[in-house]
Amino acid sequence: MSADATPAEVVVSLLARDIEDGAVVATGVASPLAILAIAVARATHAPRLTYLACVGSLNPDLPTLHPSSEDLRFLEGRSAEVSIPDLFDHARRGRVDTVFFGAAEVDALGRTNMTASGSLGSPRTKFPGVAGAATLRQWVRRPVLLVPRQSRRNLVAQVQVVTTRDDRRPVRLVSDLGVFELGVGGAKLLARHPWASVEQISERTGFSFQAEAHLPVTPLPDARTLAAIRSIDSRGYRDQLVGA
Repeated sequence: MSADATPAEVVVSLLARDIEDGAVVATGVASPLAILAIAVARATHAPRLTYLACVGSLNPDLPTLHPSSEDLRFLEGRSAEVSIPDLFDHARRGRVDTVFFGAAEVDALGRTNMTASGSLGSPRTKFPGVAGAATLRQWVRRPVLLVPRQSRRNLVAQVQVVTTRDDRRPVRLVSDLGVFELGVGGAKLLARHPWASVEQISERTGFSFQAEAHLPVTPLPDARTLAAIRSIDSRGYRDQLVGA
């Protein structure tokens, strides 16, 4: 294990481990951390993964992370082009394993808000929008929520507008402080990152959660994973995106 790993590198390593070898993984807009995790997984333990990028490319080369998920350089090296309707069709048929979803707000039930603050009828602030996530989340085999800067403003008691929900199954949430499981049964803290105590996590969480007395600690990335992260994201975008 690499003790000099930054919080962002631990989070990216954790996301990469959520991707199994041979899995089909897709990204939407505003997903540079997810793209980095996919590239790291491909370079380490999951060389046979299939990647569907939101710019419409199938299995593009991922030698370098670009700050925008919509950068057309994510078309380079593609084996084919994939339209958005194609992506949704594959997901509807159960052919997409993992997608990482962001959110402006998340509550203990696993509901997300990517729409607006206030109310849908009278929004105070408009957020980026759903972009198809409401349906895609329910079709993907293993959806994962990602909140890279956890606070009481984004992990809230109740989302102001429900953009996505899935009452059928719990969902994992990865933040810069730990890993939660959220669902109709409430929230459970599954693990804390090495720099975060349960008390600190509670201070930055707007809902109550359960936690084991002997809570697991997220492992640090091994040397191979850390080298892949630093090579693919040589400009260090990851550290600008993850809080902690």
